[in-house]
This record gives sequence, structure tokens and C-alpha cells, in this order.
Amino acid sequence: MRKLLIANRGEIACRIARAAKALGIATVAVYSEADSTALHVTAADEAVAIGPSKPALSYLRVDAIVEAARQTGADAVHPGYGFLAENSGFAEAVEAAGLIFVGPTPAQIAMMGDKARAREAAEAAGVPVLPASPRIAQGALNDLQEAGERVGFPLLVKAVAGGGGIGMKLVAKSSELRPAVEALQSMAARAFGDGTAYLERYVAAARHVEVQVFGLGDGRAAHFFERECSVQRRFQKILEESPSPGISPDTRAAMCAAAQALTAQIGYRSAGTMEFVVDDETGAFFFLEMNTRIQVEHPVTEMITGLDLVQLQLRLADGEDVAPALEHVKPRGHAIECRLCAEDPERMFLPSPGKITRLVWSSGSGLRIDSGVREGDTVTAFYDSLIAKIIVHANDRTAAIAAMRSALAGIIIDGIVTNLDFLRRLLEHPAFIAGATTTGFIDMHRATLFPPRTGETAA
Repeated sequence: MRKLLIANRGEIACRIARAAKALGIATVAVYSEADSTALHVTAADEAVAIGPSKPALSYLRVDAIVEAARQTGADAVHPGYGFLAENSGFAEAVEAAGLIFVGPTPAQIAMMGDKARAREAAEAAGVPVLPASPRIAQGALNDLQEAGERVGFPLLVKAVAGGGGIGMKLVAKSSELRPAVEALQSMAARAFGDGTAYLERYVAAARHVEVQVFGLGDGRAAHFFERECSVQRRFQKILEESPSPGISPDTRAAMCAAAQALTAQIGYRSAGTMEFVVDDETGAFFFLEMNTRIQVEHPVTEMITGLDLVQLQLRLADGEDVAPALEHVKPRGHAIECRLCAEDPERMFLPSPGKITRLVWSSGSGLRIDSGVREGDTVTAFYDSLIAKIIVHANDRTAAIAAMRSALAGIIIDGIVTNLDFLRRLLEHPAFIAGATTTGFIDMHRATLFPPRTGETAA
């Protein structure tokens, strides 16, 4: 592998560029009109314009990205996360062009990207799954109520395609089911090109815990322990940490073993993540889905293991035997990641684009900041609102929380509305400090996480 095209933008494109350069691999960035002066463009050795600002006309254009690789003489493509990262057609197009796709095989992306098929694979590997309905084709609503009663309420309506918490709707009772299915199927058809859905039992007192896995593509696989991602808004993560503060050693061991077994059974290649829901009352865990890509929160695992997961991906894709690097990996200490976003928590976390007029990062031992912006940059409405990932590592959870509070206190960002103050309140909340972090955390503690603004009174 001599030259790598990075088919992404923002902080993950900068992150991949650093990993590639450390291995002596030249890098190519791609950019849209809105990103012509973006940080990821200057982070690479060369850059190619691929279209207008809208993702559908640039970062989602398979033909433009493959052509950019051809023009620059790149021999490999890394998709990052989001955009085309879990698009099996993109992986096929990259390989058909004679290029190395840094990730799993197209068939693995297709199988595990279909949540219903992924459930079947998990069941075949003996991994616990929640009660669920068969597939519900778009418009096929005749037996909906019966299916809902069999699954049990409350339940989630889930799109078989897509990810990141977008293709889900919570349904509390039978009368809400039909309109929820119709709305989700319509959204899924527009967003993912597939309106197929299914119903899955909802665990109210739940933790969202995931296991980092890595497969060699030949049936050998390893796990690199778990991350808890329960603090979420709209089913999307805000804070991740490892180890999980709320699962027992037995649950941890069983979940990690199940994730490794499933990874091995499907012959998975590259880095991936097995996601689980854990019943906080019983400790039982259930498979949710697999993300066939590097995760936003992969630095949490890197901090507790000392591994560089992106370098491992690149080395494996280049034909190197990385098996020795998967052995005898042990976790050390505690890591926490906060996602700093251009969004307004007071307005249901709506994106809040604008120009960053001042930006000062914290510094210190055990602190890592992965960002794709600089002072003076404009955060646009075209892409994800993520500004940076703030990651800390310390000897234990108490020390890690203190380190994160110090890191957040030292950050200054002006010109745009962000969730920085919300993150600061979150890290100071007694329930968070106690590790009582189920997926309903924000709603449960809304009154204290969203105190009245000056001049307002509490409802």
C-alpha cells in the first residue's frame, strides 16, 4: 500500500491521515465545495474536489471517489465512518477498480448491515437476541397489531437498513404502532433506499454496551473489551466510556466472548463493533446490531489498550500478519470520550452551524482531542454537527471523570452554540458519577441537566 484515498471528511479523515502517515503511506483527501479549505484537506498529502456541498453530490458519489483514486494513483481506500462506510456497493466498486478496500468484505457489509440478517447470524452463533417480528415490507401492514402483541410493548420499530440510531421509533402502546411504522418506513425509504422494517422488544431500564472486535478474515478474531454508550439523545451517543460502570465481571466476560464468537463465525475482516443492550435490572444482554466500520468512539478502546485500530486496519488490508498484535491485549485504567457538537441542547439538540470565532483546546497528560476544525472555520449545515472528540485516560473512573471535567473546563469555543456547557453539567451530575447511566438518563434527569436560563423559572 503506497497511497491511501480517504473517502471521508472532518475529524475521522484527519485521524486516518495521521495513522497512514505513521506507516509511511501517502494520503489523498477528497472534498466538497463547502470543505475546500477544511482541515482534513490540508492534513493529506494531496486533495481532489469531488462535487458540490450536498453529500449526495459529493461524499456519497461512488463514481467520483473511485475516479479520484484513479487520478491520483491511490491503491487503497479507507471509508472512515458514515457516508459510504457501510455501503456494500461502494466496497464492491472499490475492489472492482483494482483497489484495496480497508474494511470488511462487501458480502459482510451487506449481511451485517441488514439488521434482520444480522440477528439471524447472531442466533446461529448462540448469541442472545430480543423478541422480534419478521420483516415488514413497506406498506404490508395487515398483520401489524398481531405482530406487535407477540413482540410485546413497549417496542422499537427499526429499519433493517441504516444505523446510528436514526432508523428507530419507540412505540409505547398498540394504538401508536401503525402510524409509527408508516412514518419510519417512509423515512427509511428516503434515507436508506429500503423501507423494510421490523419490531423489536424495548428494554426500558437498559444500558447500551458495545464490544470492539477485530477479525483477520479467516475465522480468527479477537475482542478488545467493551464500551458503554448509554448517555444518548435521539438514540445517538453523547458520551462513551470503558470499562462500563454498570455490568458485572461475568456479564462482561460473556458478552465479549459472544461478540468474538460471532465475529469469528462470519469470517469477519477488519475492525468492527458488536452492539448489545443490557437489562440493568437482570444483567441479561442481547445483540442489537453490528457496525462494520471503525466507530466514532474507537479512541476509548485505544486509550485503554494502547492499540492503534486504524493502523491495524491498514496493516491487515496491506497483507501483513497482524495476528500477534491481537494477542495478550489487556485493558488498563479507565477512558471517557465526550462528543463536542455544534448543537443546541436547549432546542432538542438541533444542529447550530456557524463560524468559530475563537477556539482554545485544553492540554494535559492523558488527554486526547480528535478534531476536524480550526479557529475561523465554519461549521456548515450540510454535515454532522461533530466538532471534536474529547478523550481522557486515567487510572480509574473517578480520576477519569475529574480529568474530563478539567479538560472541558479549559475549552473555549465562541461564535457558535455548542453542547459544551451541557457536557460540563453531565460530568458533574451525581447519577452519572454513580454510574447510573441507562439509555433514559437524559430524560430521567432533564430538570437538572437543563436548568432554567437566567430570567426563567422552572416549570
